[in-house]
Amino acid sequence: MSRVLVIGAGGREHALAWAMARCPGVEQVLVAPGNDGIAAMAGEGVVCVPARALDAVRSLARERAVSLVVIGPEAPLVAGWADALRADGLAVFGPGAAAAHIEGDKRWAKELMDEAGVPTARAEAFTDLDAALRAVRALDGDCVVKATGLAAGKGVFVCRDRERAEAAVRDCLEGAAFGEAGRTVLVEERLEGPELSVFAVTDGRRLAWFAPSRDHKRLEDGDGGPNTGGMGAYTPVADATDALMDRVREEILGPTLEALRARGLDYRGLLYAGLMLTPEGPKVLEFNCRFGDPETQVVLPCFSGDLHALLASAAGGALEVEGALERRGAAVGVVHASAGYPASATRGVPIPGLDGLAAADRVFHAATRRSDTGWVTDGGRVLCAVGGDASLAGARTAAYALSDRLLFEGVQRRNDIAAAEVNRDAKETT
Repeated sequence: MSRVLVIGAGGREHALAWAMARCPGVEQVLVAPGNDGIAAMAGEGVVCVPARALDAVRSLARERAVSLVVIGPEAPLVAGWADALRADGLAVFGPGAAAAHIEGDKRWAKELMDEAGVPTARAEAFTDLDAALRAVRALDGDCVVKATGLAAGKGVFVCRDRERAEAAVRDCLEGAAFGEAGRTVLVEERLEGPELSVFAVTDGRRLAWFAPSRDHKRLEDGDGGPNTGGMGAYTPVADATDALMDRVREEILGPTLEALRARGLDYRGLLYAGLMLTPEGPKVLEFNCRFGDPETQVVLPCFSGDLHALLASAAGGALEVEGALERRGAAVGVVHASAGYPASATRGVPIPGLDGLAAADRVFHAATRRSDTGWVTDGGRVLCAVGGDASLAGARTAAYALSDRLLFEGVQRRNDIAAAEVNRDAKETT
């Protein structure tokens, strides 16, 4: 029996711990540092340990005889935690610092894609404000402005006019809105089409992917409002046909891995391709070096295999399967965010309903806290209510029924997660 250590403190890590605890070969799941919602899984063999620094995590892994480490967030991957833990002889699911540049430095990632011939939006990188503004004006503001470093999913501005695009460039280069992460910006063409999230597990050579999902990035219904870390997600996605996924493997995932190997990088972990399905075919919006949030919260409940065996085999350099991974049913996740998000977060607001959940109710905690009087909010994106069913329509109904029981004062949620997909399905069957 194995002991698994999951590193992180959000809804993604809650979903990883939940899935790992259900694997037959897992004795215990440690989460460092975890959160109060994850700690409530103690009866399921999940234990939160308040280890936040790398040295504390390394000591924890040795003392508890951990056999597999799964790193959730991007920041520790970019900081080289996987390298340090592997140096201690541990099996780690997550790329080393050099390979994690694929998310940590968008300019580096663009250069890698160009080398590999991977289809992506045309882009230029700038550190000079005037040069960046000239590039924006050449596109008449119809572009995407990105901070090249890590910005917690908030350093991307999809612009349709010069005023908005110029403001985004100024925020990064002049206003230092994202600190070091925004000292270089990308100005790239704006692609058109639906988005798709593809999570591929890899040992550096072989690839296996979960059922693709679709995230809802904007704060408000109808894709209005500011960009966020994600307000909900669903799977399966009708656009993600077998033929499309063959193209994604042959044109995007495979060539990217080959380019990484050509640079001498051994990528063992999750390669997350954020795609735009354009009229010319799938193109990469960005790569991430870890599981996405909130897509993980819907993808893992639909995975019918053994997550521990899958990730351990990749970490060991011998991925046990290739191609599309088995899935069952559908899932829809609805994120509850606090008042003021994404600019700020309202903390300490009571969350009614969390104490009355049944065993089958699937709620993944991202920023909750257990106070003397009950559950309260403790950050921006607070929780994700997930509904599952054989059909997407049924999963959506279940998700919103659960979500309705967990509304709190000032809550922000989208009411249209998976609605377009469900409505399209309904039209096609009539």
